[in-house]
Amino acid sequence: MTLTKSKYYFEALDNYPYCLPDCLEALNYALSYDPEDADSLCLMGRIYAESLRDYETAKSYFEMAMQSNVSNVNIPKYYISCLIDNEDYDEAEKLIAYALKIKGIAKADLLYRQSFLYEKKENYKKALQYIKEAKKFSYHKTMTDFLNERQKFVKGKIPKKKKKTHKDVKETY
Repeated sequence: MTLTKSKYYFEALDNYPYCLPDCLEALNYALSYDPEDADSLCLMGRIYAESLRDYETAKSYFEMAMQSNVSNVNIPKYYISCLIDNEDYDEAEKLIAYALKIKGIAKADLLYRQSFLYEKKENYKKALQYIKEAKKFSYHKTMTDFLNERQKFVKGKIPKKKKKTHKDVKETY
């Protein structure tokens, strides 16, 4: 990473998402110095996914970023979120499985995203299992509190079983 490129990358990162014009200007400078910089490509993917909701373009930037640096611990969480938002669930599951093998990656964050994927698929019990698993890899209070809140939220989505009344029993005969 050259000093000039890092200056522009960090300037872009500092401006995201609050001032997109300045962010994009700095990011384009960073990519002009190194068009294969994984972090810059990832940030461009985030802009397309999170701000513009152009998931297909975002996916192409995330793919380029992953090809540039397959062991980058920053890219998978954003790429996975993009895939889930675009309802590319099978791709998201494969990327989560791969990313969990990357040394130094935040496993709690990935397992939360796995939980979110199952929540979007309305498989709430599986979502709760992944929240429980994520808690095992949570090493700070903020993440643990977040997971506890998510757990309560997902539990609230589970349909309540209807209790059979005496009247319902008579009607079944």
